[in-house]
Amino acid sequence: MFDSQFHFKFEDLKVYQRAFHFGEHVNLLSQKFPNHEMYKLSSQYCRAADSMSANISEGYSITDANFNRYLKLAFDSSQECVTWNSKAYFRKYISKEVFEENRKELSEIGRMISGLRKSLKL
Repeated sequence: MFDSQFHFKFEDLKVYQRAFHFGEHVNLLSQKFPNHEMYKLSSQYCRAADSMSANISEGYSITDANFNRYLKLAFDSSQECVTWNSKAYFRKYISKEVFEENRKELSEIGRMISGLRKSLKL
């Protein structure tokens, strides 16, 4: 995923990669929002999007039970992103196509997180 001599196991997780890239996508998207949204919608959307990959990486090397807790937080952040995506569309900051693409990606990330949670030995 990254050009580095150091490797972290959580970076191999497809769900981590998808969540990481979605966070970067939201960051670029939110730069086009009006300035008055900088500390409102833009900030909330970016933080929720970045929180998905951050929670996956933070909980990865801990016990399965603890990792499950972090995955729940990542899932919750994916659901929060649905709201911010809807707000961005409602306020006409993103197109219908972008709105739908984001919903599709969030649905897939949420499905992947749920699948990973089910695979843990709790």
